[in-house]
Amino acid sequence: MMETVHVGLGARAYDIQIGPGLLGQAGALIAPLLKRPQVRVVTDENVAALHLETLRAGLKAEGIEMEALVLPAGEATKSWPHFERTVEWLLAEKVERRDIVVAFGGGVIGDLTGFAAAVLRRGVRFVQIPTSLLAQVDSSVGGKTGINAPQGKNLIGAFHQPAMVLADTEVLGTLTARDFLAGYGEVVKYGLLGDAAFFDWLEAQGPALAAGDMAARIQAVKRSCEMKAEIVARDETEQGDRALLNLGHTFCHALESATGYGDRLLHGEGVAIGCALAFELSARLGLCAQEEPSRVRAHLAEMGMKVDLKDIEGDLPDAEGLLDLMAQDKKVVDGQLRFILARGIGAAYVTADVPRDVVKALLEEALAARG
Repeated sequence: MMETVHVGLGARAYDIQIGPGLLGQAGALIAPLLKRPQVRVVTDENVAALHLETLRAGLKAEGIEMEALVLPAGEATKSWPHFERTVEWLLAEKVERRDIVVAFGGGVIGDLTGFAAAVLRRGVRFVQIPTSLLAQVDSSVGGKTGINAPQGKNLIGAFHQPAMVLADTEVLGTLTARDFLAGYGEVVKYGLLGDAAFFDWLEAQGPALAAGDMAARIQAVKRSCEMKAEIVARDETEQGDRALLNLGHTFCHALESATGYGDRLLHGEGVAIGCALAFELSARLGLCAQEEPSRVRAHLAEMGMKVDLKDIEGDLPDAEGLLDLMAQDKKVVDGQLRFILARGIGAAYVTADVPRDVVKALLEEALAARG
């Protein structure tokens, strides 16, 4: 059942392998990349407890020795202290430039480990083994690595492409329903930004996918990765088209900052709310019919996902405060915030031509609905 998606980046090209049972095959898949039979793995406590021994056995089957650094789980790990700890551990383990570092976890571990690999000895190869749906369809692909700063999310980092991505879809069965649906927010994003037929398919197959249908899960991961690979191949360092992948993220990052990057709002939940707000904003600007944001909200709601600001527990800043947080976004160019808006489902585009007062009014109404 293994599917392969190729990311065409010339000398930095690599494959994404997708399917069940890949942890057990990790040794056979990674062995051709190795100059010596050893890897160093960075993971988190949750993933280690569930899957580290399966990975170890898969590597051992090919005679590959493994040592692992186990970090705390959660967004707070994407920080200077844990980055420093990771780099110093890799140095203590005498990782050489020809070796492979493995990022084994969700987006936090993938981003942190990839950044550590990017700066270690000015660049060490690494393999992504993403264990969350969000990481499998988004953060493990494309070479964006980094950590968060007090000023905002992902503001410190580097572009460093993996040598391979192994997306074991069987591992998704160990996710909580909330974590799975958070990742599904990124899957929906792909349909919304550039493939209306994929969004149609998700409307039909989403419930089965959430319930554990393996064929549907493989197809969802594959199509998401295909779309990301196509965009990354065109625009690796986000000078143009790649910004489309940030649909919903301008709102999302501000909401994550406002909620302290914690369990109140998971990244994929913020993306889902952000996509709903981006489509609502698009409709208010006359870019698409009101039926489009209504359809987006209906699907997210049917899947049991967060859809609106009222779905976020606890206090939020006022509209002006959220706008200030949005101004810290990486997509700011010459002081102007860029939005990804849509002319319809599957027809997103990037623009800086968005009146601030329209965004503020949208946020004020969404905040007022919280009661």
